[in-house]
Amino acid sequence: MARGTILIADDDTAIRTVLNQALARAGFAPRATGNAATLWRWVSQGEGDVVITDVVMPDENAFDLIPRMKKLRPDLPIIVMSAQNTLMTALTAAEKGAFEYLPKPFDLNEVVAVVSRALSEPGRKRQTVTTERETDELPLIGRSLPMQDIYRVLARLTQSDLTVMINGESGTGKELVARVLHDYGKRRHGPFVAINMAAIPRELIESELFGHEKGAFTGAQTRTPGRFEQAEGGTLFLDEIGDMPLEAQTRLLRVLQQGEYTTVGGRTPIKTNVRIIAATHRDLKTQIQQGLFREDLFYRLNVVPIRLPPLRERLEDIGDLVRHFLRQASREGLGQKSIESAAIERLKAHPWPGNVRELENVVRRLVALYTQDTLTAQIVEQELAGSALTPQGGGAAESADLGEAVERYLQRYFSTFGNDLPPPGLYDRVIRDVEKPLLSAALAATRGNQIRAAELLGLNRNTLRARIRDLNIRVFRTVEG
Repeated sequence: MARGTILIADDDTAIRTVLNQALARAGFAPRATGNAATLWRWVSQGEGDVVITDVVMPDENAFDLIPRMKKLRPDLPIIVMSAQNTLMTALTAAEKGAFEYLPKPFDLNEVVAVVSRALSEPGRKRQTVTTERETDELPLIGRSLPMQDIYRVLARLTQSDLTVMINGESGTGKELVARVLHDYGKRRHGPFVAINMAAIPRELIESELFGHEKGAFTGAQTRTPGRFEQAEGGTLFLDEIGDMPLEAQTRLLRVLQQGEYTTVGGRTPIKTNVRIIAATHRDLKTQIQQGLFREDLFYRLNVVPIRLPPLRERLEDIGDLVRHFLRQASREGLGQKSIESAAIERLKAHPWPGNVRELENVVRRLVALYTQDTLTAQIVEQELAGSALTPQGGGAAESADLGEAVERYLQRYFSTFGNDLPPPGLYDRVIRDVEKPLLSAALAATRGNQIRAAELLGLNRNTLRARIRDLNIRVFRTVEG
């Protein structure tokens, strides 16, 4: 007996065929159509237990059809597919009440799993959120698989008030993700308040967060509200939470546990209603082991973890990102430029230690400094020459020692920020960028033998194993002979 009837709507015959076959093999009863009219007729007649529909149909857009289906059958799970793999697509799907969003191309096993989940969660309803931005104004750009996973998570999280922990290297866009969660979530009409722990003197962090009373300390001449009070009814973004001192961590934990706080120098508890989103580039589990971060606070903040991939893990997004930054530069009056495909390929070969922020600065510099209407591979090469930590070609760079290579790299890296400074955490980033290839080289030289590699490096074997795990280094043991 079939596990449920699945209605499929897609004008692509091949997609209908593979979905039919996969769902039938999984024990479902699929029915497929190539237009929205037939799907609407089936749904209005009470047929189907789950709907899988493409967004762009020949006779109607699914985002216009879904509200009618949900009004008629509120508990019918609707799974949306789309090749327009943007953040707005995922957000709109959530807004219209879709059960799930699947970017094309999709994994058939995932489709079967989502359909099974839809049938096992009857009556699940989503609260809708009205989106008011145009696609080109979206802060997150990219269609790579890592970004698709993030879009789907963000679409779900805009429907909730859960605490979120964003982890990613500097320049990956952690604050942009926090703003998406706020701007498209239930608190979008409230304030969005951001505070960077690394940018505030440690002795002032508690006052910044919770405010202080007049006379609480030398120089406190008036009562001053803190960021929690400023963010009331909205979202508080705690950037670089790993740099928060332990005393402030204890007070923050109390807020998360009890929903109230006291100002510095105050005695009366103040109720608070804010959504907390935290972010860090640090490994907080390592900091917990070192006694630098409270474990109980970590679990309070890490309700929903989101890892933002570095740009080197989503190189296919560089073209979209560059064109987005070129449009921004044109709107700002910096000049209108185009870029050739060979130049995009050269940009993909760059290591991008500063991630998307570095790419944006490079594009703006290319627009401002070069008079050509089209940015060529030669122009990009000229701008990026000598910036990679690992030499890409021969010549003098190959004969230079590591210290000189690192020095040239850092000089180039600092120059990408002009008169500004790089984001905090540079020491950890550089050490990590050197540590991973060092460990990988030692493991390769010892054919994956971790005992010999630890001896070669002068490390404790357990320490090496921990670093291999933390840095996500793949180890292949080879046999000699």
